[in-house]
Amino acid sequence: MKKLIILMVLCAANFSSHAQQKEEVLKIFWPTEYRWKIGSNQQSATQQMVEIVPGNETLKSWTTIGSMLVMKGARRPLAQIPGVFLAQMQKRAKDAKLLVIEQSQTAGYNWIMFKIQAPSFIDSPKPESQLYYVIQGRSALFINFVAVKQASLSPLFLEKWAVIFKKSKITVK
Repeated sequence: MKKLIILMVLCAANFSSHAQQKEEVLKIFWPTEYRWKIGSNQQSATQQMVEIVPGNETLKSWTTIGSMLVMKGARRPLAQIPGVFLAQMQKRAKDAKLLVIEQSQTAGYNWIMFKIQAPSFIDSPKPESQLYYVIQGRSALFINFVAVKQASLSPLFLEKWAVIFKKSKITVK
């Protein structure tokens, strides 16, 4: 039974926010071929952040990482979010570049997808590229990304992960 619960958490990536006794949940169906495991799960009254890595990796030594953040009660203009994340990245990686890939609405929820690619960091020559999917719920802002230790994201990577993120669903319980 414990394995089933862990598999459901890793594959569905349920995150909740509470507003007026209703629970809003974002489900992302993370690909099972990575055999994801939770590397970190931090929660406060207003936020929850979970980082996942493939089964054979750790948070200290990863090649692929997934991150899911829910900001309970938050409402933000989605068009401003990519610039905020780029500014944070440029503090550590001066040559980081941003590209907004798509912005739309699905089932009444606005979302934006963008990538940030950094060829190196101030304290490390290793590259990192991130694909973000941010969706505004009724009672929470859901910020998700997948990152790899590469200077850029390939078209195949972008296509695969865009489909995964777009298949995610917000439900209200």
